[in-house]
Amino acid sequence: MLERLGVAHEARVISAHRTPERMCSFAREAAEAGVKVIIAGAGGAAHLPGMVASLTALPVLGVPVKSRALNGLDSLLSIAQMPGGVPVGTLAIGEAGATNAGLLAAQILALSDPALAGRVAALRQAQTDSVAETVED
Repeated sequence: MLERLGVAHEARVISAHRTPERMCSFAREAAEAGVKVIIAGAGGAAHLPGMVASLTALPVLGVPVKSRALNGLDSLLSIAQMPGGVPVGTLAIGEAGATNAGLLAAQILALSDPALAGRVAALRQAQTDSVAETVED
């Protein structure tokens, strides 16, 4: 979605449990590095989005990854049930959540970027236009 909307981004492999130092460094330095919104996908215990949110004031969007044990419900609950004062915007489980996280990040960035706002509006209009008006269409 970010590529589709022409939003500059980078992807990193970070694990709250397996690479905690990498996670802390990234989260603490993200704003200074020019990051404006963080999307964090996590499965199982799904600590990454919340831990990142605890280390930065940037908006963090959490995408629950579908897990083997509970089909992502465990991930969803882990991300959604943050304590007051440490918000994480929680999206749907899996691919739809990832798509919407990209779109929501773009919408947040579009608040201060009129050109991006126009691209987001065009995408939304294209979605609307792609829906048939009747079952015969």
